[in-house]
Amino acid sequence: MSDRITKVLSANDTGETGGHQAGLLIPREQRILSFFPPLDARRQNPRAHLLFEDQAGTFWEFAFIYYNNRFFGGTRNEYRLTRMTKYIREARLMAGDEVTIQINSSQGYSISHRRRNEPVSTRADAGRTMLKLGSGWKVINI
Repeated sequence: MSDRITKVLSANDTGETGGHQAGLLIPREQRILSFFPPLDARRQNPRAHLLFEDQAGTFWEFAFIYYNNRFFGGTRNEYRLTRMTKYIREARLMAGDEVTIQINSSQGYSISHRRRNEPVSTRADAGRTMLKLGSGWKVINI
């Protein structure tokens, strides 16, 4: 398991497409799913509420949900990190910006972001080896 994952945001992630709730689609790739707590797929739409600390020290509660209602008479079969609308709006994130989620040593989570046009040298982790990321999720082994 990695202790850090990064995603370049899409317009759907940020709510720019007009969706009622901004949030991130989490791929069913085991390396990325292992970053989050396991969910009981025998239950309909199981979820875990996770506390994230941002760069300013503000705490946010997001929900990691397995929308598995396809197996219960519905149509969805996807993982999402939801309840992020307020964070995304307050940070004024847009498609092309990058979000990094990290597991802290205390088993808590942190979240940070970088604007698509922000140079790497202004980031808090400047000087570290960084990967050039495309769209979608990437696992960063540090």
